[in-house]
Amino acid sequence: MVRAFLIVLSCLAAATCRGATFSSLQQTLIVTASPQPAQVLKAGEDEITVTWSLNSTFPAGVDSSYKTVTIKLCYALISQKDRGWRKTVDNLVKDKTCQHKIVANKPYVSSSSNNTFTSTVLRDVPTATYFIRAYAQNSEGDEVAYGQTTDSHKAVNLFEIQAITGRHVSLDIASICFSAFSIVSLFGFFFLEKRKSKAFESK
Repeated sequence: MVRAFLIVLSCLAAATCRGATFSSLQQTLIVTASPQPAQVLKAGEDEITVTWSLNSTFPAGVDSSYKTVTIKLCYALISQKDRGWRKTVDNLVKDKTCQHKIVANKPYVSSSSNNTFTSTVLRDVPTATYFIRAYAQNSEGDEVAYGQTTDSHKAVNLFEIQAITGRHVSLDIASICFSAFSIVSLFGFFFLEKRKSKAFESK
């Protein structure tokens, strides 16, 4: 009984400790992106181009464990306020800052100073203010370093994404046509009823 309890306790502890902490990562990557500060992009339509490379000020070999890179859209501080589901947590397993992937597990090329990826903003990305962060991962898929397009306060070089509203121009046109048809039909109905009434009275 005691042994079973200890096993469960150790499993819970492992789950809690699992994953790297953001504060333990070195900011060794330089990341730039195509959106201009304060630019508004439309989900499902506009593209984002991200470029990343190793910061040359770090000593050679610092990236020896980097195997892949994952690029994510991250909420700026202004879009996290009073929104617990976007809360920043140091444990990256629990962190909700960067919920939307641009590309995952792209091979890391240490010799290249111009790693670039272009992607259309996904249709399910909500309206908010964003920045972009890149995580370097080791062979086990754990985050070991990062780079981002903003500062440590998540306050500069920010852009906005406007979510899909759910309405479409064709639906609006169809709605207008249906309304017009309904009005014409209604007038036609009253006109016919009036003619029938007059015909009945003349008899």
